[in-house]
Amino acid sequence: MLGENLLFDVLQAVLLFFLNPLLAAALIASVFLGYVRVKRERRSFKVRLLPGLTECKRLLAESWLHALVLSVLISGIGIVVDAGWLVLFSVISVVTLLTFFYQVTSPIYAVAAAFFAIYFMGRYAEAFTYHGWTASSLDLFGSLAVTIPVIGGLLLVAEGLLIGKYAARSTSPFLVHTNRGLRAAVFKAKRLWLLPILFVVPGEMISSYVPYWPQFTLGTQAFSFVPIPLVIGFSQIARATYPDALMPKIGRAVVVTGVGVLIVGLAAMWLPVLGWTALLFGVISRATITIIVAIRERSGPLVAAPRTTGVVIAGVLPNSPGEKMGLLPGECIRSVNGQDVSNEKELYDAIQINAAHCRLQVLGRDGEARLLQQVIYRHDHHRLGLLVVR
Repeated sequence: MLGENLLFDVLQAVLLFFLNPLLAAALIASVFLGYVRVKRERRSFKVRLLPGLTECKRLLAESWLHALVLSVLISGIGIVVDAGWLVLFSVISVVTLLTFFYQVTSPIYAVAAAFFAIYFMGRYAEAFTYHGWTASSLDLFGSLAVTIPVIGGLLLVAEGLLIGKYAARSTSPFLVHTNRGLRAAVFKAKRLWLLPILFVVPGEMISSYVPYWPQFTLGTQAFSFVPIPLVIGFSQIARATYPDALMPKIGRAVVVTGVGVLIVGLAAMWLPVLGWTALLFGVISRATITIIVAIRERSGPLVAAPRTTGVVIAGVLPNSPGEKMGLLPGECIRSVNGQDVSNEKELYDAIQINAAHCRLQVLGRDGEARLLQQVIYRHDHHRLGLLVVR
């Protein structure tokens, strides 16, 4: 009987985690992202670059290790958060996620917003009580002034690492009109990452409902482990810089910001007001990164603009002959099988001259010309798997 009760409680705990609204919102948003991306790519090129469920499949696949490390750091060293802050953080995350405006879904915004919401609730809604929790009872110049900024800094570091490593991999090209009335390619990265994080909260937030839920006591105080499906969102359009060069720069800038928040947050152990400073610094710095990158990308020349000679590559389908040849977005195909090409029709007509063995002269991003050749088999993409500017 005891074993059956234990199994039932574990299953109930798992069910509580999977019924979290933030998890459901993340799954719905990731599927919607894929649908919008495929529709946008087909509108520009009549073919999609990646399957529609790619964003959903990568939701956890790319971030589970970061989630594991964060859980060990946050829970393993005993960083305790307030249950009310955790609920507010989750609610704010759900709201921002469902806006689909992923410039504001960096976790530092929700971390800081939940912290300052508690301050204003304690100041202007002192009578508000929920299951014994009141904002006015919390000391925001106590331990929370350290733990919340430290968590915000750790999440920023994780965000920066994810952006730097993965944001450029699934960048989606689409065509826009230039000032001269031509069409050029720009590259959009819009990603979500799911991180199941294990937080520690004081009291018996879960164990009162699930008796065998992991908890521990320190002195007379009981603590519970609470799993939260944290979501990190990112959105950026690359116009004047290639995505594989821009995204790592953004990632490094976010990591540096996270380290700064961590350092200032830890200093709050001696001067609590520095915790508030750390959160404001994180919010302002993260917003500044977004604004500066957006301005630079809008003001610079387009890197994938059409040229007077040759055909500019906008994208390369995975596992296609073009990918095997090492072709990259932004490169320009000058000739195919000895025939000069200047538009999409000429490109594909020239491919048919020797469809089994294709020879290309390509002008690289650095302006250097190189010769490439590839044997094309019957099952390979008949157009080399290239999306081109047209």
